[in-house]
Amino acid sequence: MSRLSSQIAESAEKVNRFIEKVVDLEGEPELLYRAARHIIDAGGKRLRPFLVLKSCRLVGGREEDAMPTAAALELLHTFTLLHDDIMDQDEKRRGVPTVHNQWGVPIAIVAGDLLFAKVYEAITKFTDPKHVAPERILQVLKEISEATTNICEGQTRDMMFESKETVSENEYFRMIQAKTAALFKVSARCGGILGGAKKSQVDRLGEFGRYAGIAFQVIDDVLGLIADEKVLKKPVGSDIREGKRTLIVVHALENASKNQRKTILETLGNQAASPEQIRETVEMINSLGAIDHAKEVAEKYIVRAREALAGFPASEDREDLISLSDLIFARQH
Repeated sequence: MSRLSSQIAESAEKVNRFIEKVVDLEGEPELLYRAARHIIDAGGKRLRPFLVLKSCRLVGGREEDAMPTAAALELLHTFTLLHDDIMDQDEKRRGVPTVHNQWGVPIAIVAGDLLFAKVYEAITKFTDPKHVAPERILQVLKEISEATTNICEGQTRDMMFESKETVSENEYFRMIQAKTAALFKVSARCGGILGGAKKSQVDRLGEFGRYAGIAFQVIDDVLGLIADEKVLKKPVGSDIREGKRTLIVVHALENASKNQRKTILETLGNQAASPEQIRETVEMINSLGAIDHAKEVAEKYIVRAREALAGFPASEDREDLISLSDLIFARQH
């Protein structure tokens, strides 16, 4: 196991223990708390909390001061997943049944709402004002509220795109900057704020998070088409079946012949499409160079992410963040 992998695993364990305090299975009604913890307990690397903790350490802060916010951002992420799964009617997440699949849509909605409330409880109840200035705690709350607004806007754009025949690359990037990159950006910014960073340092950390988040989503789109289902832990090609206008689809449609475009559009968003039809469409998309294009774009954003950290003095924490961006890009294999 590499140094980074063991650090991520160690950080995830600490975050998990903290989340167990915030979303306690002893809570009543038991059904609600079990449903809220279901996806969290199914695993996950906890990359966003790791980003909070590392960013805090990079600017000379104490990890324990950032832990409540690190856990809170994982709760926020999980809240979005619960509601995403309902909207996309996904049956699996992290190799287990989705919450709405196991307990029904009403419970999944309330479990998501509970997690969202716990985001703010984790920060306000557990951040020690003796070590973190109250104005910094307030700034973190403000940043998270803004990021959540962005996520909602991005998710809505993503859904609206499904009924649009043509989506430009600019529109796609605007959508993922809000839907996915906002959470990476706010994780890095909050870590900096809690570590006592200057505004210019917080801004640079935010840029690192934003670029890494964009690359993460682009690679996620790639994995959705080419990954092994056992590794992906959800059906391969579900983005095609749901009609998602990923960068790959946008690029393929822009470069397709009239007949190819017709074939792709017939499969996109077609819930009744057979696995064979999905596979043929993926092959066509790949033949148009769309998957290679997405990988190249992701690599450019990883380079930008690394450049955003150039202003920080060399340290193990800076190296770990750079390694994290490399890990995001390496997920495509």
